[in-house]
Amino acid sequence: MGRLRLHHEVAVSGRAGPSASRVWPRRGAAGVLVLFAVFALAAPVLPTVPARPAKPQPKSPAEKLVGVWRLASVEGDSPMRKVRYDHPTGLILYDRSGWMMVQIAIRGERKPFAKGTSAGTVEEKAEAFDSYLAYYGTYTVDSKEETVTHHLTDHSYPDLRGRDNVRWFEFQGENRLVLIPAEDGKGGRVERKSATYKLTWERIP
Repeated sequence: MGRLRLHHEVAVSGRAGPSASRVWPRRGAAGVLVLFAVFALAAPVLPTVPARPAKPQPKSPAEKLVGVWRLASVEGDSPMRKVRYDHPTGLILYDRSGWMMVQIAIRGERKPFAKGTSAGTVEEKAEAFDSYLAYYGTYTVDSKEETVTHHLTDHSYPDLRGRDNVRWFEFQGENRLVLIPAEDGKGGRVERKSATYKLTWERIP
């Protein structure tokens, strides 16, 4: 009985004794779990490192063209049409579907017909026609040559249906686009470095 009592005292009080080494195994797995929990709580907590956002890939010219652009300015004279621009306004649209359209009012102020839309005189109609142009069709982009080609399905000038209008393009940042017509007005093309006719467009958000 005395020996069993000694074992009990050591197990409860934790005092070292000749039989202490034989007392520890009797505490079982519960004691091990308690010590593991204590060490786990004492371990330093490392801060979570946020994942780095993926670096955005640069857009291709075709992707950058997509959108609606407002005409900002016209520089030089068109070799195709002898017109005098006076505060021109316009829109050009490039859709992801591959279709495009453009409309330009050559003059900022356009006179209405004196007797109404359906009663315009020949002179009034001619003035309206000469002060406005529009066309639509599909388009393709040549990133290497830095050109966009408008394949005209129809045009306000009937003889230009089915024509390909080639435009060099230049991006000035994300929201400014310069289009430089390549036609020389004689059935050929003007060299880019010699081109003086340029239309500048601003992206509409």
